[in-house]
Amino acid sequence: MYKKTIFKNGLRLITIPMKSAQSVSVLVLVGTGSNYETKNINGISHFLEHMFFKGTKKRPTKLEIAETLDMVGGMYNAFTGNEYTGYWAKVASKDFDLALDWVSDIFLNSKIAQKEIEKERGVIIEEINMYLDTPMARIDDFWEALLYGDQPAGRTTLGTKEIVNKLKRQDFLNYLKNHYTAKNTIICIAGNIDNETAKKKAWQHFKNIRTNVSKLKSKTIERQTQPECSINFKDTDQTHLYLGVRGYDLFNPKRYAQAISASILGGFMSSRLFLSVREEKGLAYYIRTSAETALDSGYLATSAGVRNDKVEEAIKLILKEYKSLKDKKISEKELKKAKDYSKGVLTLSLESSDNMASSCATQELFKGEILTLKQRIKKIDEVSRDDIFQVANDIFKPEKLNLALIGPFKDKEAFSKLLKL
Repeated sequence: MYKKTIFKNGLRLITIPMKSAQSVSVLVLVGTGSNYETKNINGISHFLEHMFFKGTKKRPTKLEIAETLDMVGGMYNAFTGNEYTGYWAKVASKDFDLALDWVSDIFLNSKIAQKEIEKERGVIIEEINMYLDTPMARIDDFWEALLYGDQPAGRTTLGTKEIVNKLKRQDFLNYLKNHYTAKNTIICIAGNIDNETAKKKAWQHFKNIRTNVSKLKSKTIERQTQPECSINFKDTDQTHLYLGVRGYDLFNPKRYAQAISASILGGFMSSRLFLSVREEKGLAYYIRTSAETALDSGYLATSAGVRNDKVEEAIKLILKEYKSLKDKKISEKELKKAKDYSKGVLTLSLESSDNMASSCATQELFKGEILTLKQRIKKIDEVSRDDIFQVANDIFKPEKLNLALIGPFKDKEAFSKLLKL
Protein backbone atom coordinates (compact mmCIF):
# COMPACT_ATOMS: atom_id res chain seq x y z
CA MET A 1 0.00 0.00 0.00
CA TYR A 2 1.32 3.42 -0.92
CA LYS A 3 1.78 6.36 1.45
CA LYS A 4 1.47 9.97 0.36
CA THR A 5 3.36 12.79 2.06
CA ILE A 6 3.08 16.51 1.32
CA PHE A 7 6.13 18.37 2.59
CA LYS A 8 5.90 21.90 3.96
CA ASN A 9 7.15 23.36 0.66
CA GLY A 10 4.35 21.64 -1.31
CA LEU A 11 6.49 18.86 -2.74
CA ARG A 12 4.65 15.53 -2.84
CA LEU A 13 6.21 12.17 -2.05
CA ILE A 14 4.67 8.78 -2.80
CA THR A 15 6.33 5.77 -1.15
CA ILE A 16 5.34 2.23 -2.13
CA PRO A 17 6.91 -0.59 -0.12
CA MET A 18 7.22 -3.81 -2.14
CA LYS A 19 8.88 -6.21 0.28
CA SER A 20 9.24 -9.04 -2.24
CA ALA A 21 11.11 -6.77 -4.68
CA GLN A 22 14.88 -6.88 -5.01
CA SER A 23 14.99 -3.38 -6.48
CA VAL A 24 14.14 0.22 -5.71
CA SER A 25 12.97 2.75 -8.28
CA VAL A 26 13.20 6.50 -7.77
CA LEU A 27 11.10 8.63 -10.12
CA VAL A 28 10.76 12.41 -10.20
CA LEU A 29 7.80 13.51 -12.29
CA VAL A 30 7.15 17.15 -13.21
CA GLY A 31 3.87 18.52 -14.50
CA THR A 32 5.21 20.04 -17.67
CA GLY A 33 5.83 18.99 -21.25
CA SER A 34 5.29 20.19 -24.79
CA ASN A 35 1.69 21.24 -24.06
CA TYR A 36 3.08 23.85 -21.67
CA GLU A 37 5.35 25.45 -24.26
CA THR A 38 4.77 28.57 -26.31
CA LYS A 39 5.42 28.36 -30.03
CA ASN A 40 8.77 30.16 -29.89
CA ILE A 41 10.24 27.58 -27.46
CA ASN A 42 8.53 24.44 -28.79
CA GLY A 43 10.81 21.52 -27.97
CA ILE A 44 12.45 23.04 -24.89
CA SER A 45 10.94 20.48 -22.46
CA HIS A 46 12.64 17.66 -24.33
CA PHE A 47 15.90 19.58 -24.90
CA LEU A 48 16.05 20.43 -21.19
CA GLU A 49 15.58 16.77 -20.29
CA HIS A 50 18.75 15.99 -22.27
CA MET A 51 20.67 18.74 -20.46
CA PHE A 52 20.11 17.14 -17.07
CA PHE A 53 22.63 14.46 -18.03
CA LYS A 54 25.49 16.83 -18.88
CA GLY A 55 27.00 17.60 -15.47
CA THR A 56 26.43 18.97 -11.97
CA LYS A 57 28.77 20.54 -9.44
CA LYS A 58 29.12 17.19 -7.68
CA ARG A 59 29.42 15.22 -10.94
CA PRO A 60 30.91 17.76 -13.37
CA THR A 61 31.09 15.63 -16.51
CA LYS A 62 28.77 13.52 -18.64
CA LEU A 63 30.96 10.52 -17.88
CA GLU A 64 30.59 10.93 -14.14
CA ILE A 65 26.82 11.23 -14.50
CA ALA A 66 26.67 8.01 -16.51
CA GLU A 67 29.27 6.04 -14.54
CA THR A 68 27.59 6.56 -11.17
CA LEU A 69 24.82 4.05 -11.83
CA ASP A 70 26.60 2.04 -14.52
CA MET A 71 29.06 0.92 -11.84
CA VAL A 72 26.27 -0.76 -9.85
CA GLY A 73 24.35 -2.10 -12.85
CA GLY A 74 21.54 0.39 -12.42
CA MET A 75 18.98 1.39 -15.00
CA TYR A 76 18.26 5.09 -15.57
CA ASN A 77 16.72 7.40 -18.11
CA ALA A 78 14.32 10.27 -18.63
CA PHE A 79 11.28 10.94 -20.78
CA THR A 80 9.27 13.89 -22.05
CA GLY A 81 5.59 13.80 -22.96
CA ASN A 82 2.91 16.33 -23.72
CA GLU A 83 2.00 16.92 -20.09
CA TYR A 84 4.82 15.53 -17.97
CA THR A 85 8.58 15.04 -17.82
CA GLY A 86 10.25 12.34 -15.73
CA TYR A 87 13.67 11.35 -14.46
CA TRP A 88 14.24 7.92 -12.95
CA ALA A 89 16.69 5.34 -11.70
CA LYS A 90 16.21 1.68 -10.78
CA VAL A 91 18.83 -0.13 -8.72
CA ALA A 92 19.28 -3.10 -6.43
CA SER A 93 17.75 -2.22 -3.06
CA LYS A 94 21.19 -1.94 -1.43
CA ASP A 95 21.98 0.98 -3.76
CA PHE A 96 18.88 3.03 -2.89
CA ASP A 97 20.88 5.88 -1.33
CA LEU A 98 23.04 6.17 -4.43
CA ALA A 99 20.03 6.28 -6.77
CA LEU A 100 18.26 8.91 -4.67
CA ASP A 101 21.39 11.04 -4.54
CA TRP A 102 21.91 10.71 -8.30
CA VAL A 103 18.34 11.58 -9.28
CA SER A 104 18.16 14.55 -6.91
CA ASP A 105 21.56 15.78 -8.09
CA ILE A 106 20.73 15.91 -11.79
CA PHE A 107 17.25 17.28 -11.04
CA LEU A 108 18.31 20.12 -8.77
CA ASN A 109 21.92 20.85 -9.66
CA SER A 110 22.42 20.45 -13.41
CA LYS A 111 24.65 23.21 -14.72
CA ILE A 112 22.94 23.68 -18.12
CA ALA A 113 26.31 24.87 -19.43
CA GLN A 114 26.34 26.87 -22.66
CA LYS A 115 29.02 24.70 -24.26
CA GLU A 116 26.93 21.59 -23.57
CA ILE A 117 23.83 23.25 -25.03
CA GLU A 118 25.74 23.87 -28.25
CA LYS A 119 26.88 20.24 -28.43
CA GLU A 120 23.46 18.86 -27.65
CA ARG A 121 21.77 20.86 -30.41
CA GLY A 122 23.33 18.46 -32.88
CA VAL A 123 22.07 15.44 -30.96
CA ILE A 124 18.52 16.81 -30.83
CA ILE A 125 18.54 17.68 -34.52
CA GLU A 126 19.68 14.17 -35.38
CA GLU A 127 16.87 12.82 -33.22
CA ILE A 128 14.46 14.98 -35.21
CA ASN A 129 16.01 13.70 -38.45
CA MET A 130 15.54 10.13 -37.26
CA TYR A 131 11.82 10.73 -36.75
CA LEU A 132 11.50 12.50 -40.08
CA ASP A 133 12.95 9.39 -41.72
CA THR A 134 10.69 7.02 -39.76
CA PRO A 135 7.10 7.18 -41.04
CA MET A 136 5.85 4.76 -38.38
CA ALA A 137 6.87 7.29 -35.71
CA ARG A 138 6.26 10.45 -37.75
CA ILE A 139 2.59 9.64 -38.33
CA ASP A 140 1.91 10.34 -34.63
CA ASP A 141 2.90 13.98 -35.17
CA PHE A 142 0.69 14.36 -38.24
CA TRP A 143 -2.23 12.86 -36.33
CA GLU A 144 -1.98 15.28 -33.40
CA ALA A 145 -1.38 18.22 -35.74
CA LEU A 146 -4.55 17.27 -37.59
CA LEU A 147 -6.58 17.13 -34.38
CA TYR A 148 -5.26 20.21 -32.62
CA GLY A 149 -3.63 22.45 -35.21
CA ASP A 150 -1.56 25.48 -34.24
CA GLN A 151 -1.74 25.12 -30.47
CA PRO A 152 0.59 23.31 -28.06
CA ALA A 153 -1.23 19.96 -28.29
CA GLY A 154 -0.80 20.04 -32.07
CA ARG A 155 2.96 20.57 -32.00
CA THR A 156 5.68 17.97 -31.64
CA THR A 157 7.50 17.14 -28.44
CA LEU A 158 10.85 17.37 -30.23
CA GLY A 159 10.16 20.80 -31.73
CA THR A 160 11.60 21.94 -35.03
CA LYS A 161 15.19 22.30 -36.16
CA GLU A 162 14.71 26.06 -36.53
CA ILE A 163 13.56 26.52 -32.93
CA VAL A 164 16.11 24.08 -31.50
CA ASN A 165 18.87 26.11 -33.17
CA LYS A 166 17.58 29.36 -31.61
CA LEU A 167 17.13 28.31 -27.99
CA LYS A 168 19.43 30.17 -25.59
CA ARG A 169 20.66 29.26 -22.12
CA GLN A 170 18.39 31.86 -20.55
CA ASP A 171 15.38 30.16 -22.19
CA PHE A 172 16.25 26.98 -20.29
CA LEU A 173 16.74 28.82 -17.00
CA ASN A 174 13.42 30.63 -17.40
CA TYR A 175 11.64 27.38 -18.19
CA LEU A 176 13.12 25.71 -15.12
CA LYS A 177 11.96 28.60 -12.95
CA ASN A 178 8.46 28.56 -14.41
CA HIS A 179 7.77 24.83 -14.21
CA TYR A 180 10.28 22.88 -12.10
CA THR A 181 8.77 23.81 -8.75
CA ALA A 182 7.88 21.97 -5.55
CA LYS A 183 4.11 21.98 -6.00
CA ASN A 184 4.45 20.85 -9.60
CA THR A 185 6.68 17.87 -8.77
CA ILE A 186 6.06 14.32 -7.54
CA ILE A 187 8.76 12.07 -6.09
CA CYS A 188 7.82 8.42 -6.16
CA ILE A 189 9.92 5.71 -4.52
CA ALA A 190 8.84 2.11 -4.99
CA GLY A 191 10.45 -1.20 -4.08
CA ASN A 192 12.17 -2.74 -1.09
CA ILE A 193 11.97 0.31 1.18
CA ASP A 194 10.73 1.48 4.54
CA ASN A 195 8.23 4.35 4.37
CA GLU A 196 9.68 6.49 7.13
CA THR A 197 13.29 6.01 6.09
CA ALA A 198 12.48 6.86 2.48
CA LYS A 199 10.52 9.92 3.59
CA LYS A 200 13.39 11.22 5.69
CA LYS A 201 15.96 10.69 2.95
CA ALA A 202 13.77 12.20 0.23
CA TRP A 203 13.31 15.40 2.24
CA GLN A 204 17.06 15.64 2.85
CA HIS A 205 17.76 15.40 -0.86
CA PHE A 206 14.92 17.56 -2.24
CA LYS A 207 14.31 20.20 0.44
CA ASN A 208 16.00 22.88 -1.66
CA ILE A 209 13.69 22.55 -4.65
CA ARG A 210 12.25 25.82 -6.04
CA THR A 211 9.07 26.99 -4.33
CA ASN A 212 7.79 29.68 -6.70
CA VAL A 213 4.39 29.32 -8.40
CA SER A 214 4.53 27.34 -11.65
CA LYS A 215 2.86 28.46 -14.87
CA LEU A 216 -0.26 26.69 -16.13
CA LYS A 217 -0.83 25.24 -19.57
CA SER A 218 -3.22 26.84 -22.02
CA LYS A 219 -6.48 24.97 -22.52
CA THR A 220 -6.59 22.65 -25.52
CA ILE A 221 -9.39 23.67 -27.86
CA GLU A 222 -11.18 21.03 -29.92
CA ARG A 223 -13.15 22.17 -32.95
CA GLN A 224 -14.51 19.92 -35.68
CA THR A 225 -17.69 19.91 -37.75
CA GLN A 226 -16.83 17.43 -40.50
CA PRO A 227 -14.39 14.57 -41.26
CA GLU A 228 -10.80 15.78 -41.71
CA CYS A 229 -7.79 14.39 -43.60
CA SER A 230 -4.06 14.99 -43.53
CA ILE A 231 -2.37 13.32 -46.52
CA ASN A 232 1.41 13.58 -46.40
CA PHE A 233 3.31 12.49 -49.48
CA LYS A 234 6.38 10.31 -49.07
CA ASP A 235 7.68 7.69 -51.49
CA THR A 236 7.35 4.81 -49.05
CA ASP A 237 7.07 1.06 -49.54
CA GLN A 238 4.28 0.97 -46.97
CA THR A 239 1.55 3.42 -46.03
CA HIS A 240 1.29 4.42 -42.38
CA LEU A 241 -1.97 5.79 -41.10
CA TYR A 242 -3.96 6.90 -38.09
CA LEU A 243 -7.73 6.67 -38.37
CA GLY A 244 -9.87 7.59 -35.41
CA VAL A 245 -12.19 9.94 -33.57
CA ARG A 246 -12.14 12.56 -30.86
CA GLY A 247 -12.98 11.02 -27.51
CA TYR A 248 -12.88 11.63 -23.77
CA ASP A 249 -10.39 13.32 -21.51
CA LEU A 250 -8.83 12.00 -18.31
CA PHE A 251 -11.67 13.15 -16.09
CA ASN A 252 -14.59 11.73 -18.07
CA PRO A 253 -16.05 8.57 -16.45
CA LYS A 254 -16.73 7.21 -19.94
CA ARG A 255 -12.99 6.82 -20.50
CA TYR A 256 -13.08 3.31 -19.06
CA ALA A 257 -15.61 2.16 -21.66
CA GLN A 258 -13.58 3.97 -24.31
CA ALA A 259 -10.46 2.03 -23.28
CA ILE A 260 -12.29 -1.31 -23.38
CA SER A 261 -13.70 -0.39 -26.80
CA ALA A 262 -10.17 0.20 -28.06
CA SER A 263 -9.12 -3.23 -26.79
CA ILE A 264 -12.07 -4.90 -28.50
CA LEU A 265 -11.20 -3.21 -31.77
CA GLY A 266 -7.44 -3.60 -31.84
CA GLY A 267 -5.86 -4.14 -28.45
CA PHE A 268 -4.62 -7.72 -28.78
CA MET A 269 -3.98 -10.52 -31.25
CA SER A 270 -7.55 -11.85 -31.17
CA SER A 271 -9.12 -8.39 -31.46
CA ARG A 272 -11.46 -7.56 -34.32
CA LEU A 273 -9.12 -5.47 -36.44
CA PHE A 274 -6.08 -7.68 -35.94
CA LEU A 275 -8.10 -10.59 -37.26
CA SER A 276 -9.87 -8.79 -40.12
CA VAL A 277 -7.05 -6.58 -41.42
CA ARG A 278 -3.99 -8.73 -40.74
CA GLU A 279 -5.02 -12.36 -40.35
CA GLU A 280 -7.87 -12.58 -42.85
CA LYS A 281 -6.79 -10.04 -45.49
CA GLY A 282 -3.02 -9.88 -44.98
CA LEU A 283 -3.01 -6.10 -45.44
CA ALA A 284 -0.78 -5.11 -42.53
CA TYR A 285 2.01 -6.32 -40.30
CA TYR A 286 1.08 -4.02 -37.42
CA ILE A 287 -2.36 -2.73 -36.57
CA ARG A 288 -3.49 -1.54 -33.16
CA THR A 289 -6.20 0.58 -31.60
CA SER A 290 -5.60 2.71 -28.53
CA ALA A 291 -7.51 5.22 -26.43
CA GLU A 292 -5.51 8.23 -25.29
CA THR A 293 -6.67 10.55 -22.52
CA ALA A 294 -5.10 13.88 -21.60
CA LEU A 295 -6.02 16.62 -19.13
CA ASP A 296 -8.46 18.30 -21.49
CA SER A 297 -8.60 16.17 -24.63
CA GLY A 298 -8.71 12.58 -25.79
CA TYR A 299 -9.14 10.28 -28.75
CA LEU A 300 -9.54 6.71 -29.92
CA ALA A 301 -7.51 5.80 -32.98
CA THR A 302 -6.26 2.86 -35.01
CA SER A 303 -2.72 2.95 -36.36
CA ALA A 304 -1.46 0.63 -39.07
CA GLY A 305 1.17 0.08 -41.72
CA VAL A 306 -0.54 -1.29 -44.82
CA ARG A 307 0.23 -2.20 -48.43
CA ASN A 308 0.19 0.87 -50.64
CA ASP A 309 -2.27 -0.70 -53.05
CA LYS A 310 -4.62 -1.75 -50.26
CA VAL A 311 -4.95 1.46 -48.25
CA GLU A 312 -8.54 2.08 -49.29
CA GLU A 313 -9.54 -1.46 -48.37
CA ALA A 314 -7.87 -1.17 -44.96
CA ILE A 315 -9.61 2.12 -44.23
CA LYS A 316 -12.98 0.63 -45.13
CA LEU A 317 -12.36 -2.36 -42.87
CA ILE A 318 -11.44 -0.14 -39.93
CA LEU A 319 -14.53 2.00 -40.42
CA LYS A 320 -16.65 -1.12 -40.74
CA GLU A 321 -15.53 -2.29 -37.31
CA TYR A 322 -16.13 1.16 -35.84
CA LYS A 323 -19.65 1.09 -37.24
CA SER A 324 -20.28 -2.43 -35.97
CA LEU A 325 -19.76 -1.28 -32.38
CA LYS A 326 -22.45 1.36 -32.72
CA ASP A 327 -24.88 -0.80 -34.69
CA LYS A 328 -24.97 -3.84 -32.42
CA LYS A 329 -24.15 -4.50 -28.79
CA ILE A 330 -21.18 -6.76 -28.26
CA SER A 331 -21.65 -10.16 -26.68
CA GLU A 332 -20.97 -10.80 -23.01
CA LYS A 333 -18.25 -13.23 -24.08
CA GLU A 334 -16.36 -10.62 -26.11
CA LEU A 335 -16.74 -8.02 -23.37
CA LYS A 336 -15.42 -10.45 -20.77
CA LYS A 337 -12.40 -11.25 -22.93
CA ALA A 338 -11.53 -7.57 -23.35
CA LYS A 339 -11.99 -6.84 -19.67
CA ASP A 340 -9.98 -9.86 -18.56
CA TYR A 341 -7.22 -8.89 -20.98
CA SER A 342 -7.13 -5.33 -19.60
CA LYS A 343 -7.06 -6.54 -16.00
CA GLY A 344 -4.30 -9.03 -16.77
CA VAL A 345 -2.10 -6.49 -18.51
CA LEU A 346 -2.62 -4.02 -15.67
CA THR A 347 -1.81 -6.60 -13.00
CA LEU A 348 1.36 -7.78 -14.71
CA SER A 349 2.55 -4.23 -15.36
CA LEU A 350 2.51 -3.39 -11.67
CA GLU A 351 4.80 -6.24 -10.64
CA SER A 352 7.96 -4.18 -11.19
CA SER A 353 9.02 -1.26 -9.01
CA ASP A 354 9.59 1.12 -11.93
CA ASN A 355 6.15 0.54 -13.44
CA MET A 356 4.52 0.86 -10.03
CA ALA A 357 6.30 4.18 -9.46
CA SER A 358 5.26 5.47 -12.87
CA SER A 359 1.62 4.44 -12.42
CA CYS A 360 1.21 6.01 -8.99
CA ALA A 361 3.14 9.19 -9.79
CA THR A 362 1.17 9.82 -12.97
CA GLN A 363 -2.16 9.37 -11.20
CA GLU A 364 -1.13 11.73 -8.41
CA LEU A 365 0.22 14.33 -10.81
CA PHE A 366 -2.87 14.49 -13.00
CA LYS A 367 -5.71 13.78 -10.60
CA GLY A 368 -4.39 14.18 -7.09
CA GLU A 369 -5.53 10.68 -6.18
CA ILE A 370 -4.15 7.19 -6.61
CA LEU A 371 -6.36 4.19 -7.27
CA THR A 372 -5.11 0.85 -6.03
CA LEU A 373 -4.96 -2.15 -8.34
CA LYS A 374 -8.17 -3.45 -6.76
CA GLN A 375 -9.94 -0.13 -7.34
CA ARG A 376 -8.78 0.07 -10.96
CA ILE A 377 -9.94 -3.49 -11.63
CA LYS A 378 -13.33 -2.55 -10.17
CA LYS A 379 -13.58 0.32 -12.66
CA ILE A 380 -12.92 -2.11 -15.50
CA ASP A 381 -15.43 -4.63 -14.17
CA GLU A 382 -18.13 -1.96 -14.01
CA VAL A 383 -18.04 -1.41 -17.80
CA SER A 384 -21.16 -2.95 -19.35
CA ARG A 385 -22.37 -3.85 -22.84
CA ASP A 386 -24.64 -0.82 -22.67
CA ASP A 387 -21.67 1.42 -21.82
CA ILE A 388 -19.74 0.20 -24.88
CA PHE A 389 -22.81 0.72 -27.07
CA GLN A 390 -23.45 4.23 -25.76
CA VAL A 391 -19.83 5.29 -26.10
CA ALA A 392 -19.65 3.93 -29.65
CA ASN A 393 -22.74 5.91 -30.63
CA ASP A 394 -21.28 9.01 -29.03
CA ILE A 395 -17.78 9.01 -30.52
CA PHE A 396 -18.18 7.15 -33.82
CA LYS A 397 -19.77 9.98 -35.75
CA PRO A 398 -18.69 11.33 -39.16
CA GLU A 399 -18.04 14.81 -37.77
CA LYS A 400 -15.52 13.36 -35.31
CA LEU A 401 -13.57 11.26 -37.85
CA ASN A 402 -9.95 12.03 -38.69
CA LEU A 403 -7.43 10.36 -40.99
CA ALA A 404 -3.70 11.10 -41.05
CA LEU A 405 -1.61 9.24 -43.62
CA ILE A 406 1.97 9.03 -44.88
CA GLY A 407 2.53 7.35 -48.21
CA PRO A 408 2.88 7.83 -51.98
CA PHE A 409 -0.40 9.74 -52.30
CA LYS A 410 -1.42 13.32 -53.03
CA ASP A 411 -5.17 13.13 -53.67
CA LYS A 412 -6.76 14.23 -50.40
CA GLU A 413 -10.25 14.22 -51.87
CA ALA A 414 -10.09 10.50 -52.67
CA PHE A 415 -9.52 9.69 -49.00
CA SER A 416 -11.98 12.25 -47.70
CA LYS A 417 -14.75 10.45 -49.58
CA LEU A 418 -14.05 7.27 -47.61
CA LEU A 419 -14.71 8.86 -44.22
CA LYS A 420 -18.27 7.74 -43.66
CA LEU A 421 -20.00 5.83 -40.87
